[in-house]
Amino acid sequence: MPTFRDIERAYERIKGIINHTAVMTSRTLNKNVEANVFLKCENFQRIGAFKFRGVCNKLLQLDDKDRKKGVITHSSGNHAQAVALASSILGIKSTIVMPNNAPKVKVDATKEYGAKIISCASNVESREKTCKEIIKKHGYILIHPYDDDQIIAGAGTAALELLREIGYFDYIFCPVGGGGLLSGTSIVTKGLLPNAKVIAVEPKQANDAYRSYKDKKLYLSNYPDTIADGLRTSLSRRTFKIILKNVDDIITVSEKEIIDAMRFLWIRMKIIVEPSGAVPIAGMIKMKSSIKRRTVGVIISGGNINLDDFFNEYYDCICK
Repeated sequence: MPTFRDIERAYERIKGIINHTAVMTSRTLNKNVEANVFLKCENFQRIGAFKFRGVCNKLLQLDDKDRKKGVITHSSGNHAQAVALASSILGIKSTIVMPNNAPKVKVDATKEYGAKIISCASNVESREKTCKEIIKKHGYILIHPYDDDQIIAGAGTAALELLREIGYFDYIFCPVGGGGLLSGTSIVTKGLLPNAKVIAVEPKQANDAYRSYKDKKLYLSNYPDTIADGLRTSLSRRTFKIILKNVDDIITVSEKEIIDAMRFLWIRMKIIVEPSGAVPIAGMIKMKSSIKRRTVGVIISGGNINLDDFFNEYYDCICK
């Protein structure tokens, strides 16, 4: 299990490559929830998501022999882009296994960063099986999206920046899919502010982490149908153990609540946030009676969303 010190070391290792992302506030949001809310905007991170932090931390610790072998991962998008870009920067060959319904914007970006993409069926079992087959054939090094102490430590540096910048929080809200970001965030929060409450938020239509937490039994996700495509994955035993130790609660939000949170962030704050990144905002708003007059931090995990349909519609109108 990664420690708080591991996350501090990870930050020192990657700080010259990553973006130190902005912390933003909104008077309207504060008024609506009657709290002081600070948003850690990882949608402004390189590749548009927090995933770049963990991948950099992992790749920078590979020895020359493993770097020459090349790396592989499976991902629906943000982790894929992170592996592709970080590998390109460090001169490492990368192969990405992506589900066949991964968002086009994320697939295109991964290709542009120089990775080789292999498609598979839209479930965790297919992703893992395809990866194992390719590793057996080529000997690539697996860069797991979240089931890795070095990935978790890198992910936790987003919360480390937030807590160092603002200083004190009563609540920290974080999305949960595979649990890497949540694990790192919870370790940092409990390390610096042991009395602060860490609240994870998950789509109601992808509630395996919620059920696992409540029943203290690990349930797997079957790649559920939710707009928050980055949160369709299952917890690992590693992340589940950390979450049980450090997280104070997991709540769920509806698809409408996710979209409403996205709409607010886009329209009122003028920042592009993907559905997965809007999930913790939706959860915070849902808990507004509990956070009243409190200081609240929210990790916005990413901002990669496909706008092709929107632009194509207007291009068609203009060209007619």
